[in-house]
Amino acid sequence: MFDRRRFLATSAAVTLPSMIPALARAEKPWPGARTIRVIIPYVAGGVSDSVGRRLIEQVAQVLGQSMIVENKGGAGGTVGVGEVARAKGDGYTLALTAISPITLLPHLMKLQYNADKDFTGVAPMMYSPVYVMGTNAFKGKTFEDMIAEAKAKPGSIRWATSGIGSVGHIMLEQVQAKTGAQFIHVPYKGIAQTVTDAASAQFEIMTGNPFGTINSMIEQGKLRVLATTGPKRAPNQPNIGTLAEKGFADANLTSLFGFVAPAGTPADVIAKLNEVIAAQIATPAIQEAMRNTDNVAMYSTPAEFDALLRKESRSTGEIIQKAHITL
Repeated sequence: MFDRRRFLATSAAVTLPSMIPALARAEKPWPGARTIRVIIPYVAGGVSDSVGRRLIEQVAQVLGQSMIVENKGGAGGTVGVGEVARAKGDGYTLALTAISPITLLPHLMKLQYNADKDFTGVAPMMYSPVYVMGTNAFKGKTFEDMIAEAKAKPGSIRWATSGIGSVGHIMLEQVQAKTGAQFIHVPYKGIAQTVTDAASAQFEIMTGNPFGTINSMIEQGKLRVLATTGPKRAPNQPNIGTLAEKGFADANLTSLFGFVAPAGTPADVIAKLNEVIAAQIATPAIQEAMRNTDNVAMYSTPAEFDALLRKESRSTGEIIQKAHITL
């Protein structure tokens, strides 16, 4: 099985100069004055927006071309990603997405695209830990309290996620399968409404990637972090154990974000985009934005990112099959 922790640790440790040719030696990017569309397949306001939009602005400045961001949420990201799959592979349509619409959801639902054939990897952006958090409706103090209550009183705890088939949903199913605890799944269409309802304690538990709004709610005491995910503890939550530490290795999933293009996009265009994206990820502004939200930068070649997508799909498929997860 693909060792995600090893990839992430290696990715984060790679030194940028060894991977990225000097921009001064690069040739002029693909010609034309057309605007480059970047589809973020989620409603506005999530972690992909908070870091991604800033990164895209910097990439546009370096390329010297207009780039617009379109939020097209729905069905766990598959609506927006599907639009990219149907677009012409000419370098003018990209997706900035979590990889789950390509590596996870195809194992759970019938889609209007072929995840193995319709995309080509451009560049990873970052991985983001997932926080398991209690709202003020949850009276327990720890992750273990949550499990104990859900076992003692099945259905008494509502667990909100960003949608059916999301990473948070898979985590919930894994926890239920391992412990026998029973939660009520509350799937949302995105994170924006989830955090709004969390503030008014409309459910007990939620999962989400850390970003500005969630971090503010944690500071204000409206959310309490019970567990995190990742190869190591989240830098901004050093006293909170990961799900792997708590005995839930298969639920210790992070959200990986990156750029993909329609299949058939020219290799030289992909290479140029990869070069510029990686260089801008390394800038102080983007590094600071990632640190502030507990996200970890990733760098790889397009071929390595393609390989990651395929290996991640296989390993996620095995987890889903093993846990008998269905929608």
